[in-house]
Amino acid sequence: MTILATHINTWVVMGFTGQLLFGSRFFVQWIISEKRGESIIPEIFWYLSMGGSAMLLMYAIYRHDPVFILGQSTGLIIYIRNIMLIYKKRKIVKIAAGDQREKHPANP
Repeated sequence: MTILATHINTWVVMGFTGQLLFGSRFFVQWIISEKRGESIIPEIFWYLSMGGSAMLLMYAIYRHDPVFILGQSTGLIIYIRNIMLIYKKRKIVKIAAGDQREKHPANP
């Protein structure tokens, strides 16, 4: 037990937390897909991916692990880009909805 206690520090806890966040995205995706009856990737998937990946990247940097750093940093870029695309689509939909209200003033 003392050997385990000497290896657990803030960085290890952060690494495990990041792994928990990163791994939970698959369960969330599975549960939501089951509820909808089709395979989908919900928005929360990308946030869990980004948060978990960022924490794992910090842990990898602390560990000086170039393989882990490369894997998490490239993944993080993809997760951030997907979130940016979600916000871009929302903005387009919001603008389009505003245009529709202007064309049909009877609809609030």
